[in-house]
Amino acid sequence: MNFTLKQLRYFVRAGEFGSVTRAAEALHVSQPSISSAVLHLEDVTGLQLFVRHHAQGLSLTPAGRQFILKAKQLLTDAEGLGHYANTLGEDIAGTLRIVGFPTFTPMLLPSLMKKFTETYPDASIQCDESHQKGIIQSLVDGRYELALTYDLQIPSGIDFEPIMEFPAYAVLAQNHPLAQRDELELKELADYPMVLLDWPMTREYFFSLFLSQGLEPNFAYRAQSLGMVRGLVSNGLGYTLFNVPLANNKALDGSELKAIPLTDNLRPLRLGVAKISQFRLTPIADAFIKLLKARAAELADTVFPDKRFYRHLK
Repeated sequence: MNFTLKQLRYFVRAGEFGSVTRAAEALHVSQPSISSAVLHLEDVTGLQLFVRHHAQGLSLTPAGRQFILKAKQLLTDAEGLGHYANTLGEDIAGTLRIVGFPTFTPMLLPSLMKKFTETYPDASIQCDESHQKGIIQSLVDGRYELALTYDLQIPSGIDFEPIMEFPAYAVLAQNHPLAQRDELELKELADYPMVLLDWPMTREYFFSLFLSQGLEPNFAYRAQSLGMVRGLVSNGLGYTLFNVPLANNKALDGSELKAIPLTDNLRPLRLGVAKISQFRLTPIADAFIKLLKARAAELADTVFPDKRFYRHLK
């Protein structure tokens, strides 16, 4: 095929932005340069990559969505080849773009990123957070090479390797009527007000736990952040269900929480690494996964010493 990496890069940015104008601004080139690159790719491939909408930008065709995935992989490989040439293949270098689920990312990633950059001084990590729906879409769009997330509705075309397993458990205020119990059944909680972490796919998961026991939850409050959920619970407005163990038993206002295991046979969440199936791991991504697995083993005896709330799978 007679096209250049520059033309592929222009096409990818146009696809990401859905706009020739915005792609040109991001790349600091002229709009005709973007349009010319896209037209050339369509000409040499025989594919219609975009649907043009008058005054409303571009949208990828089905063929365009497939082509952009391959284009991003080729650009990633080319970047990796450049780093390999610069280091003669001896060092891990470059930037790894990852996205993580917010319930555990602040607990796990900062120390992992510190260790990684200390081990590989020529490497850097850019880490964002998103709920599950956003994580899956951003992987499909090629914005990130890796995701650290749960096995929640992982679609075909995405590989998922589990590393840790977290059972669901109850979190209550210290003065809740059930707070002095050592363990609970879900049916004992169902009639009490519940504070729901209201994120796409997360809410469906928690609702499914009740359905699996033939129960109907009493969703009294919904919150969009972990901090708000913890605050509502610690102030006695309801209980909640979590999976990742609490790093401490306090809400942001200092009020206290109590974590209690559930005895029901409920589906746990598995935490792991996700990537697009057809993408090959770059050396920096491979090194990061190895370090993550080693760190996960350490967590069993440090951050998560209570084995009722955590299981290491590797």
